Amino acid sequence: MDKVIKVALGLFIVILVVFVSIVSYMIYVDTMYRDSLSSNYEYSCTISTEGVLSNVTLFLPVPADIQGNSPVIAQISSQDISGVPANWNLTLFDTGKGTLLQVAAPVIGQSPANGNAQPVTVSLTVNVSSPALIDTASPVAHAAVFRPVQNIQTVSCPADAAAFAGNLSCYQYQTSIYADYTAAPTASLAISAGVTGTNSWKIFSPASNGYRNTISVPTLHGENHGWVNAVGGIVAGIGSYDVPSI
Repeated sequence: MDKVIKVALGLFIVILVVFVSIVSYMIYVDTMYRDSLSSNYEYSCTISTEGVLSNVTLFLPVPADIQGNSPVIAQISSQDISGVPANWNLTLFDTGKGTLLQVAAPVIGQSPANGNAQPVTVSLTVNVSSPALIDTASPVAHAAVFRPVQNIQTVSCPADAAAFAGNLSCYQYQTSIYADYTAAPTASLAISAGVTGTNSWKIFSPASNGYRNTISVPTLHGENHGWVNAVGGIVAGIGSYDVPSI
């Protein structure tokens, strides 16, 4: 009987040690994840011209969630934007259905030199941390994207997405921007914008997950006075999702 008790006690101690080890490991992993977790949005907009555009007014979509809340509005309001030329005026315009970034400039671009066009590219960027974990697997429903999102459909992922690890989901949709300016017929304007949402952490090694959303307008030639169709693209589910629950 004593032998049976000793064996049972030994097994209990082994089980207890294993249980305590597993719980301690889970607490350690959870603590490391929470302490190192950071979430970030990066917004960018690129405007490229060949030729001279005059009296320019652009209305560009600002990334926002489905309730209309945008993570970059505070930075734009405080003019915390990189790359803004001195003669540009950037303001936020509330349409009642969403917020647009209004870009106003007397002139964008340069006259040809020696008969050759002089391309001009301006890139605006905003980086902001998110106080909450970003849903990078379902950004249209739960994160900031360029809206309105119209006629969205699942598509094959673009070639450059092959570099991303993860269970990717890719979508394409239609949206629009407003461009009003005068220009010679030979002048051109191209507009693109992007937003990425990223969660990053370190448990035993650095890891992250994220999504990216881009919109682009086909190159416009000559002057323009009104709304222009834009194509939106989303790559979601980038990276690792093997993380503790929060």
